Amino acid sequence: MTDHPPDLAEIQKAIRSIPDFPKAGIIFKDITPLLADARLFAGTIDLLTAKHAPGTVDAVVGIDARGFIFAAAAALKLHAGFVPVRKKGKLPYQTHEQDYELEYGTATVAMHVDALKPGSRVLLIDDLLATGGTAAAAAALVGKLGGEILEIAFLIELGFLNGRQKLKGIPVRSLVSY
Repeated sequence: MTDHPPDLAEIQKAIRSIPDFPKAGIIFKDITPLLADARLFAGTIDLLTAKHAPGTVDAVVGIDARGFIFAAAAALKLHAGFVPVRKKGKLPYQTHEQDYELEYGTATVAMHVDALKPGSRVLLIDDLLATGGTAAAAAALVGKLGGEILEIAFLIELGFLNGRQKLKGIPVRSLVSY
């Protein structure tokens, strides 16, 4: 292993494409090889947090479930708190909830009512931007608590699904696009 930080090409090369998972016609982007390589994982966290210095972010909000991996590590790097956005029914305390559209039906995400203080500077992180519904719902929850989203950062963006359109007015950055 070398000590130099990885570039985006190395990070993208570590993301494995799995055809027909979880169902036919889907090409799943498997991040586990990236996570298994300490240098690539650390470099990914560095890139996701590059626009933010320690002390400039109050909370890093991560979206259930793979977003937790990146958001928790980013929170440590930025000396910020970590706040999970979970699927409905998974948080033990009082929550705010936000519905969002799926291809067929709706889903709901939740955040504890006391997870953020009004005026909190928030970095929202998830592993993947697809249609944007989950990220938009998480952003709405941050807004309900009075948080200010500095940026939404993603490891991967599936640009052909136009998820950014649901996040208008919020700075969005992704490291790898397909």
